[in-house]
Amino acid sequence: MHSIELQDGHRPDAAMIRVMAFRHSTTVLRRLVAMGCMTRHSAAVRMLLVSLPVMLLAACGSRARLPIEATIGPSPTLTQPQRALIPVVKVAKAAGWPAGTTPQGADGLRVNAFATGLDHPRWLLALPKGDVLVAETNAPPRPDDNRGIKGWFVRRFQKKAGGAVPSANRITLLRDTNADGVADRRFVLLANLNSPFGMTLAKGDLVVANSDALLRFPYRDGDTTITSTGTRITDLPAGPLNHHWTKNVIASPDGATLYVAIGSNSNAAEHGMGVEVDRAMVWAVDARTGAHRVYASGLRNPVGMAWEPTTTALWVAVNERDEIGGDLVPDYMTALREGAFFGWPYSYFGQHLDARVKPQRPDLVARAVVPDYALGAHTASLGLAWSGVNALPATYATGLFVGQHGSWNRNPRSGYKVIFVPFRDGRPSGPALDVLTGFISASGDAMGRPVGVAIDATGALLVADDVGNAIWRVTGRTESSAREP
Repeated sequence: MHSIELQDGHRPDAAMIRVMAFRHSTTVLRRLVAMGCMTRHSAAVRMLLVSLPVMLLAACGSRARLPIEATIGPSPTLTQPQRALIPVVKVAKAAGWPAGTTPQGADGLRVNAFATGLDHPRWLLALPKGDVLVAETNAPPRPDDNRGIKGWFVRRFQKKAGGAVPSANRITLLRDTNADGVADRRFVLLANLNSPFGMTLAKGDLVVANSDALLRFPYRDGDTTITSTGTRITDLPAGPLNHHWTKNVIASPDGATLYVAIGSNSNAAEHGMGVEVDRAMVWAVDARTGAHRVYASGLRNPVGMAWEPTTTALWVAVNERDEIGGDLVPDYMTALREGAFFGWPYSYFGQHLDARVKPQRPDLVARAVVPDYALGAHTASLGLAWSGVNALPATYATGLFVGQHGSWNRNPRSGYKVIFVPFRDGRPSGPALDVLTGFISASGDAMGRPVGVAIDATGALLVADDVGNAIWRVTGRTESSAREP
C-alpha cells in the first residue's frame, strides 16, 4: 500500500486520512451517477451518503488522555487543546429504567422513586411545607439553531440521547400525603408556559424563568393550581437561535433581587459576538421593577445556583466549551462576585486562550477569574444544591450536591451521576464524592440522566431524571428527621 504525503512532505494524521477518503468516496459516487451507473436517488447512493459521514464521525473520535479525576478539583490538569476535523461523539442511547430498578446510592444511602411517569422533568423547587415543584420541560422551537450538516447530526444525537422530546411546558406540584417518601398526589400547578426551567419563591410570589421571560405568580403555600396568567418581570434573551435555552433563577435571601443565569448562543462564539448580547452571564434583577444589571459574565452556560451560608456567596455551576479535546474544558462551580469576568469566549480557567475566537480581547483576558472548583471535563454539571438541613449521613452534612447530566462528546464518558463536594469555612475542602451512580447500563445505554437536585422539607435529596422520567429520593439507610448540619 502506498504511503500518503501532503505537499509539505508531512504525512497526514488519521483524521486527515479519513476525511480524504470520505471526499474521494463522494467524488467516485458523483462520477458513477454522471456515467449512468446508478441514479442520484438510488438506494445505494442514499445509503452511502448517509453511512459514510456516520462512519467518519465514529472513526475520528479519540480517547481522552487523562482520567476524569484529573479534571476535578481546585487545580485541574489542563492539557493542550486537541483540535479535530470531526469532534468526538459518544452518545449514550436513552433507554429508561427497567421495572424495579433505581440508581445506585453510595454506601449508607437508600434510594427510592419519589415520582415516576413524568414528562422530561428537568428542574426542582422544594417548598417549605413539603410540596415539590418540578418543571416538565424541554427546548422551545429554535429554527436557527443546529442548521446545516453538523446540525443534522446534532439533532440525531439529541434524539438518541432522549433530548428531542416536545416540551410539556408545565410545572407540576407533587405531594406526599402519608410521609412514606413517595408522592401520591400530583397537580398541574401551571400550564401553557414557554419552556420553563428555574423556579424560586420571592416575597410570597412564585417566580418562574421561562425561556424568554421572567414571570411572577401569586402563590400561597398549599395551593395546587395557579390560574393567574402571571406578571412579566422582564424579558430574557431568546430568539430563533437560543442555543442555550434554559434560564435559571434564584432569589436573594430578602427576596428583593432575582439572580438569573443565562447561557451563551454558541459553543465558542462561532456565530460572532453580536448574537451574544446579554448572554453568558448572571443578571441581577430588581424583583419589583424588573430593571437588571450584569452581576457576573464570561460564563458560557451557567445553570444551577445555590447560596453558601457561611460567606453568603452565590455559587453557580457552569458548563464550559467543547471541541478542543476530551480533557478540555472542565465544567466548574464557582462563587460569584459582582463584576467578575470568567473568560468566555476568549479564555478559560483564567488566561488560557481559546485560539478559535477572533478577534481576541486581551483586556478582558487579563482580568479573567479562575473558577473555584472544576467538576470534570464534559460532565454537563447542571444541578446545584446546598446540603442545608438534610437526612443523609454526616459525610454529606456541609457542602454542595451537583447533578451531572453526562457527556455526549467524551470517550470514555463522564458525568451521569450526582456528586457531593464537601465544604469547610465556606470553601471546598476535599475531593468530590459519588452520591448516586448507575445511570449507564452494562451495555452503555442511559437508563437515566440526572439534572436538577434539591433538599426537600424532610431533608431528603431529590434528583430529577429527564431520561428516566422520574424523581429519585435519597436518604440515609436509617432515615430519621432532618438535622442541622
